[in-house]
Amino acid sequence: IKTYAATTSATDSFSITGSTPTLTIGDAGAEDTKIVFDGNAQDYHIGLDDSADSLVIGKGSTLGTTSHIVTDENGHVTMPLQTAFLTHLNDTQDVNSTNTTEINFNTERFDTNADLASDGTFTAPVTGKYLFCGNYAYENPTSSHDRSMSRILTSNRDYTFAVDPHSSVDSNNTRHVMHVVIADMDANDTMTFNGHVSGSGQTVEIKDEGHFSGMLIG
Repeated sequence: IKTYAATTSATDSFSITGSTPTLTIGDAGAEDTKIVFDGNAQDYHIGLDDSADSLVIGKGSTLGTTSHIVTDENGHVTMPLQTAFLTHLNDTQDVNSTNTTEINFNTERFDTNADLASDGTFTAPVTGKYLFCGNYAYENPTSSHDRSMSRILTSNRDYTFAVDPHSSVDSNNTRHVMHVVIADMDANDTMTFNGHVSGSGQTVEIKDEGHFSGMLIG
C-alpha cells in the first residue's frame, strides 16, 4: 500500500486516537519535513530544517526562506526578523538651556526591519511593548546648570530622566547619562531620544560616544 497508493487527503477534520496518539512525519532520512498551513492571502509553515537540526516556524510554504521563530537542538530560540536596532554617536553635539536637542545617534550598527530613520526617529511596526536603552556623556557642566534631562519621546507619552548635571562628573568633567524604559507603542507611533540642560546659557557638549538601542519584546 505504501509503495503504490497515491497521495491522499482528509477533509474537514482528522483525529488520531488511542492511549498514545502519535503522528510521525519523516522516516529518519536526511531531508526536511514540514506542515504547511495554506491560507487565503498568506501561507505559513512549521517544519524541521534537517541540515541545521532546527525546528522552524515561518512565512510561506518553503521551509527556511522566511523564518520567524527558530529553535535549535539545544533549546536556543531566536526570532531572526524581530524588530531591533543599535546605533551610536560618531561626532559631538552641542546642547544648551535654550533648546531640546534630538541626540543624533548617527552610525547604525543594525536595524533588522529598517524601522529607524536616518534622523534617529524610530517608527513602531506593530502595537506592542518596546525596550529602549540609551547612554551618552556630556562635558563641562557647571554649578550654574541645575538640571539635565534625557527624554525618550513617544507618540503615547514621554519618559524623562532628570539628574543634577554637575554631580558625579569624572576627572575630565564629564557626566554620563543612562536611560532605560519599556514603552507601550501603537503601530506607526514614533520615538525620538532627546537631551536638555537648564539653568545656564553655557553650552555643554555631548561627546562622540554612547549608543542607543531598542527592540520589540512583546
